[in-house]
Amino acid sequence: MATKKWEAKYEETPTQVKHREERNRARAEATKRLGHSPKGDIAHIKPLAGGGRSGSGNVHIEAVAKNRGWRKGQHGYKVPTEKH
Repeated sequence: MATKKWEAKYEETPTQVKHREERNRARAEATKRLGHSPKGDIAHIKPLAGGGRSGSGNVHIEAVAKNRGWRKGQHGYKVPTEKH
């Protein structure tokens, strides 16, 4: 997926780098716990931006459309899908 210049700049901010590290850590822990890569997204019950963490008590596996589709209905939004 092509990123715009401002999106790339936003993703490089220290806060976003930290959140990305936490999301990656949560996915790795879920993979280790399940023995395989989870089908879906690792969703945070309390969002990282709202002060949540990536501990096992704050994450669960959720369908991609549900986790990323909360913006559905906003102008121009399309649920992104990963290609494997």
